[in-house]
Amino acid sequence: MRTSSSRRGRPRTAAATISTATAIAVGAVLLTGCGSGDDDKAAGDGKITLRVGTFGSFGYDDKTGAKLYAEYEKLHPNIEIVESNVADGQKYWDTLKLRLSRNSGLADIQALEVGYIAEATGPALAGKWVDLGKAGGADLGAFLDWKVKQATTADGKVIGLGTDIGPMAICYNKDLFAQAKLPTDRAEVAKLWAGDWARFVEAGRTYKKNAPAGTAFHDSASGLFNAVLAGNAVQYADASGKLDWENSPGVKQAWDTAVAAAQGGLTAKLRQFDEKGTWNAAFKNSRFATVACPSWMTGIIKDQAGPGNQGKWDIAAPPVAGNWGGSFLAVPKSGKHTKEAAELAAWLTAPAQHAKVFGVNGNIPSTKDTLASSVVQDTKLPYFGDAPVGRIYSEAAAGIKPAPISRWDGQVKTFLTDNGILDIEQRGTDPAKAWENVRKLVEDKIDQ
Repeated sequence: MRTSSSRRGRPRTAAATISTATAIAVGAVLLTGCGSGDDDKAAGDGKITLRVGTFGSFGYDDKTGAKLYAEYEKLHPNIEIVESNVADGQKYWDTLKLRLSRNSGLADIQALEVGYIAEATGPALAGKWVDLGKAGGADLGAFLDWKVKQATTADGKVIGLGTDIGPMAICYNKDLFAQAKLPTDRAEVAKLWAGDWARFVEAGRTYKKNAPAGTAFHDSASGLFNAVLAGNAVQYADASGKLDWENSPGVKQAWDTAVAAAQGGLTAKLRQFDEKGTWNAAFKNSRFATVACPSWMTGIIKDQAGPGNQGKWDIAAPPVAGNWGGSFLAVPKSGKHTKEAAELAAWLTAPAQHAKVFGVNGNIPSTKDTLASSVVQDTKLPYFGDAPVGRIYSEAAAGIKPAPISRWDGQVKTFLTDNGILDIEQRGTDPAKAWENVRKLVEDKIDQ
């Protein structure tokens, strides 16, 4: 039971935590065949299979990414890399925790999202990981200092190497904006909402007046919540890193903004990264005009909207700068090939590879020199009408001031968005009741 001395707060929602039985079933899908060396080549050819577990869009793969796996395999003929990727980061994490508790079924490398990094470095899980400050040969000095700090345990072990960070922008569909009689030039679009998320909601109301049939201004109220919160210095935790979401001014602002958009009929009422693929399909079918767009989102839009929508999407500055997301690569100690896995993790997160991923996928690197390099600064994305993504996102990255993180941030975020705000958006739940549902969930599910 979570103990809390303060029950003050804004309306919130409820969410169900994945049950152990469900986690086992989901795990069979999410991390299938992730035993470290169980399927090494049986023919005695000396090859090692390294499995990489990821979620979302990391940009390493050989199909739509930067083809880093193929490059590494060419450099290391004794290595074969197999990636298991899923869309739903929450289920990925729930399953990963279950596998960690059993020290079995894990990939050789596991991606970790920043919302869960405090839990991964906490006392219950810190001992499960290889210290990548000592193994693999990574240059920790190359990374942003705050990125290394986020992945460092209380006793000084670095359990994750930074992949990307998530500076914010707004991606918008130029065709839909034109039909709704809104400007389409990215500088003019940015002026619609500059400086205030309330102005973004107001732009949504303007869009709604002339909205093309079957479309909404924004994809998801939950996504909007995350974007607004990303720009706040106080999020789920207080300055000491203790969970204090009920009293957070950042949570209050994000909640109120998301509720206003949901109740105003400005969203497509979608759940981001849903298993059915409804959200993905909505990109291709142009069902919404804007999406909160941390740098890693550009790769998702390109993949899901598809070639037929190339040039229809563009990128504008957000109302307020912020950082949403960013991840790490970690190596479980229980793996059979921890040495080789640590070396691969170090190579995938080195500045040269960060630059390659950015050039293909738009993921903003977490290494200092790469951020400042001409490779990043001069990069444009053809899919987004040659939008100068390097300049847009590196400028946003310069203003990032990371908020304190508690070990429960990821879980509380899920409670707030997936059931709380989604209940308001899809079922018309009263916001005050939704808030109370979230509060009860946090009490029941989080043992602080």
